[in-house]
Amino acid sequence: MVSAGLDIAAKWGEALGPEKLELALKALEPQLKREHEARMRRMDDIRAREERAASTAEADAKRAAALEKASSEARARDAQRHRNHVYRMSGLISGVVLSLALLGAAVVIAPTQPWLAAGLSGPSLLALAKIFVLRRSDSSDMQESSRLARSAASNAGQLPPPP
Repeated sequence: MVSAGLDIAAKWGEALGPEKLELALKALEPQLKREHEARMRRMDDIRAREERAASTAEADAKRAAALEKASSEARARDAQRHRNHVYRMSGLISGVVLSLALLGAAVVIAPTQPWLAAGLSGPSLLALAKIFVLRRSDSSDMQESSRLARSAASNAGQLPPPP
């Protein structure tokens, strides 16, 4: 491109002479400056457009990453809720099964051994139900239930009174 411009200038110099060429170039200089400024503005506009596009793409990527993170956290919370539900339901079911088994055993052996039936259907049943169903095990409640069982047995005359 530069060599083509030099060739054109050399042809003009031969045709017009050095004085007229100098005047023509001085007259042409403002037009060349305007064209140069226009090209520079276009390049700046293109550069600014590319920067805006890059920042928009970066913002979109950040937004997509935030959405993905939020959705993965929501899936993790849902999975944790499901595990907790399964855990609680399995405790509830096993508590019901154990309670029914203890009550059934107490009913079966009640005619022959009432003291064992009272033990199976009394504090041990309450303690197991509390541990499996309520997921609590307070030592004060266990002591109170064992005290109530002793008093019930002593009232029946089966066990000696507690010391």
